Amino acid sequence: MHSTQNRAGGISLRHLLPEARIFGSQDIEFRSCCSSPDDCQPGDLFVAICGEDDDSHDWAMTAVENGAVAVVVERYLPVRVPQCLVGDSRVAYGIICQALAGDPTSQMRTIGVTGSNGKTVTSMLIASILGGEAAERDQNLVGVISSVGCSDGVRQSVSSRTTPVQPELADWLRRMVSNHCRHAVLEVSSKAMADRRLAGVQLDAFVLTNLRRDHLPEHHSMANYRRLKLSLLKQLKPEGFAILNADDPLTADLLPQLAQPALTYGIHSEADLTATIVERHASEQTFMLHAGQESIPVRTQMIGDHHVSNCLAAAAVALVLGHDLASIARGLERVEYVPGRLEMLRCGQPYSVYVDGAQTPDAVTAALRTVRRVTTGRVICVCGAEGKSDSVRRAELGMALERNSQQLVLTNDNPGEQEPLQIMHDLLDGIAKPAKVQIIPDRETAIAWALRNARPGDSVVILGKGDRDYQLVGRKRLKWSDRDMTRTLLYQQGAPSALPPVRSTSHLRIVG
Repeated sequence: MHSTQNRAGGISLRHLLPEARIFGSQDIEFRSCCSSPDDCQPGDLFVAICGEDDDSHDWAMTAVENGAVAVVVERYLPVRVPQCLVGDSRVAYGIICQALAGDPTSQMRTIGVTGSNGKTVTSMLIASILGGEAAERDQNLVGVISSVGCSDGVRQSVSSRTTPVQPELADWLRRMVSNHCRHAVLEVSSKAMADRRLAGVQLDAFVLTNLRRDHLPEHHSMANYRRLKLSLLKQLKPEGFAILNADDPLTADLLPQLAQPALTYGIHSEADLTATIVERHASEQTFMLHAGQESIPVRTQMIGDHHVSNCLAAAAVALVLGHDLASIARGLERVEYVPGRLEMLRCGQPYSVYVDGAQTPDAVTAALRTVRRVTTGRVICVCGAEGKSDSVRRAELGMALERNSQQLVLTNDNPGEQEPLQIMHDLLDGIAKPAKVQIIPDRETAIAWALRNARPGDSVVILGKGDRDYQLVGRKRLKWSDRDMTRTLLYQQGAPSALPPVRSTSHLRIVG
């Protein structure tokens, strides 16, 4: 939030924020803005933000002393420069940043994807379809903002957040326009919506994958959580539309409340787009995609009902935007994997190995049930719980892990400053037969044990981290990757042959 946005031409704050009240001047014109008092430069418009840990209203005088020509505030301050009083300075900041970037989403078709689960994969599937065959020729058609990384069509970068803060998001979108992207696909987290990071963004499509109760501790009630997700609808352009999951009851119940055009998708419920599973194996599945009177087979290397559901959501967006079923199917099939999303590791071993970022009971259950359906032997699961989770949620997680695996290995997953054995004790509170559980706090040792004890026909599922590349132990942030460590251990344990890694398509190669 400390980046300064700049623009050659001045912008009128009265025109940009017509409902705001301006004191000390008839209008405020600006060419740059900043939300950090210490980083303010002469000529900046300073936006005071009420954060979780501090309130930069208290430091507005520092911004003025550093050269701020005006301030945007939520309460009147004793400063000597003009000030603009707004109801929510975070919203104002987002609108200001987007205006300084030239309102890039007004120049592209922009799709926002939100929900409890499936946001990342759905975003990648949409990008693959909209990129079309041109993606294989490295043409810049689609920009992506997601938890696995960001792409402006030319530059690609790992992201520390699912959705960047206001100035960073505006800069990514500006560069997408400069690089001739026709579409932007934005994965939108609940945290980003609560922080108003999407303020000023105009959407052509709103996709809601599902609503789960796993996020209630952060939002206090399902009503608050649902209200937060629906707030994104207010940012739809006049011709914008919504895509909803008919299989998710909490999402489907929202349909009568929508004033915007909407399309539904589902595997088990009546919907505008549906699917029929034809066959499923450990490394691929085939389903029939049905849209009205048309159907087409789709073969994907990612498996599970949840992946089929994500494919339907992406297909619904593409259909409304004018793509035919044949190009949609090709786009879905181009996504061979998404890092850490039930990613299959092929190192020549005689059993299957998957890495997934599931941490909640719902997500863990979905991942393990998917693997169970394609496994002739045992499902061996390696998992832990983060130090920031509470004991009740850990017990629920332990119950889900036991119910959906034949051998469970409990280990560390970002214990932080909490005692690792206490975390595992909380997990065991939800397990009916704790004597059958292997408790191995060291994560590398735990993964090695699971791989060493796997037999032909078994599946090893390593849950919790997915593509995250760190481990929080005490106050230390240690470099760690389940994917890299598991591959190393497989080779060390003498996998008979090494198959080449799965090749990602060019426009999805955004994390290196």
